Amino acid sequence: MVASYQISVEREWCKGCGICIEFCPKEVLGANPDGKVRVLNAEACTGCRWCELRCPDYAIVVGGKTFG
Repeated sequence: MVASYQISVEREWCKGCGICIEFCPKEVLGANPDGKVRVLNAEACTGCRWCELRCPDYAIVVGGKTFG
């Protein structure tokens, strides 16, 4: 059974600054062609919430673990 954290991105709020991408220690996040954040590898997320805590637009929320 694989556990991963639920990562939600509010695309309308994201301005594409890239702060969340730079702070992620596991390279979970990346940028779309428009520069806005997207989740690349949710399975690697450790739930540290650095992306959520540093997002100036409150566009990212890291939820609890999901199992599947």
